[in-house]
Amino acid sequence: MDYLGISRSDASPVVSALNKLLCDYQVYYQNLRNFHWNVSGVHFFDLHNKFEDLYNQAKTDIDDIAERVLTLRFRPISTLSQYLNLSTIDEAGTRVFDRDMVSIILHNQIELIKSMREVLSQAAAENDEGTIDLIGSKLEATEKSSWMLDAWLSPVRETIEKVEA
Repeated sequence: MDYLGISRSDASPVVSALNKLLCDYQVYYQNLRNFHWNVSGVHFFDLHNKFEDLYNQAKTDIDDIAERVLTLRFRPISTLSQYLNLSTIDEAGTRVFDRDMVSIILHNQIELIKSMREVLSQAAAENDEGTIDLIGSKLEATEKSSWMLDAWLSPVRETIEKVEA
């Protein structure tokens, strides 16, 4: 039954982009868990809670993306080796300072935003409004989160820029 009105061949490039986004999200999610568990220092309470909020949202986003792939009648990528192989986001180490953790997460989100825009481009080409709606809302939320992380880092950046000037 063709309940979507999107052929398998039309859905295929959308699914490829969704699966790439899913891989990026999985590595991002694990980086957040890593930092949640390993953060220490004067920003411990704030960052421990922030990383938990972010990984809980990422967990929901991952499920939504995988279910969209299934809705399009394909299989989501679901192995760790594939996640690591296809993701443009790298695993973070455990010996990272708190400010570096925030910077890494911000850079992870930049990669997520790029992947989301690719999904949106593919979905628009195939008139896949369901995927556009799903990913559009996640893009907006990630952009806002990135702005906040960047703002959190900015006092340090401004101080560094003044010293270097």
